[in-house]
Amino acid sequence: MNGQPLTGQAPDTTAAPLRLGTRRSALAMAQSGMVAREVTRVTGRPVELVEITTYGDTSREALAQIGGTGVFVSALRDALLEGRIDFAVHSLKDLPTAAPEGLLLAAVPEREDSRDALVARDGLALGELVEKLAGSGRPARIGTGSPRRMAQLNAWARERGDRVETVAIRGNVDTRIGFVASGELDAVVLATAGLNRLGRSAEITEHLDPELMVPAPGQGALAIECTAAAALPDGGGLAAALAALDHAPTRVAVAAERALLATLEAGCSAPVAALAGWDHRSELRLEGVVGTVDGATLLKMSAHGPIVLDETAEQQAVALGRALAARLLDAGAAALMGERAR
Repeated sequence: MNGQPLTGQAPDTTAAPLRLGTRRSALAMAQSGMVAREVTRVTGRPVELVEITTYGDTSREALAQIGGTGVFVSALRDALLEGRIDFAVHSLKDLPTAAPEGLLLAAVPEREDSRDALVARDGLALGELVEKLAGSGRPARIGTGSPRRMAQLNAWARERGDRVETVAIRGNVDTRIGFVASGELDAVVLATAGLNRLGRSAEITEHLDPELMVPAPGQGALAIECTAAAALPDGGGLAAALAALDHAPTRVAVAAERALLATLEAGCSAPVAALAGWDHRSELRLEGVVGTVDGATLLKMSAHGPIVLDETAEQQAVALGRALAARLLDAGAAALMGERAR
């Protein structure tokens, strides 16, 4: 939610609070707090955060091993369907591409910075770090929990004739940055949006250009979900109120990215990247990447087309994403991703 705050009603302290379901992590709480303030601004009702632990929060396995898709989302969706919360906030990149029965994607607020960020020792940029350590006779050890990031980092190093060692890590932002502070790792790669939302952007030593590192589908965007019943005439107007937070250009762009991911039948832990951007909000350009984690093979393709922001815009964006995914599959993408999600 960038840009100017929405104008709305003064908070009604006598109204029953709306219950917003959120993961317990510091980042999830920060993101949900932002949404809560905007919902109060729009509806005039107080919002309370209901902390919910997801399987992805408790498991110590690598995301690629536990499947990735939905592990941070399922418990929140269960709480929605069981009536324990009124709406939920997710990082959109964690959201499975299949539409859930009984639930509604009520809003996609304006996207934060979609880029990945490097947090490295000695304040170094990626190239500087790799060159410095090459002089010491060893590769830079870079931590990430994402096969997508590993694939692109390794491909970048191969192209330059450099060496990096990508290390699979889990944990919250403090834990990951702590690996650098302790000297266990030379750098970690994190989402810029998350660091910005936590007020930790000063720790970024380099924003990784999308030419080097295309982000995950939906990265930097949030998803606000409620029950489908909330959109009915007797649903209390919640869906309509949440829709006031929707940012159409963001929603359409991430629809293209997620359509590519869905058509590839790849989960959020697969080495797949996608980024859609607007050219003066009249043409949407979509880039897709599929690779092997070792960086030996990296397929990059793009597609673009004019899209009018009307009621058909999402359908047009989905068609663009599917078409680009079909081209990637024709070029052998399925063999690069390993086991595809079904």
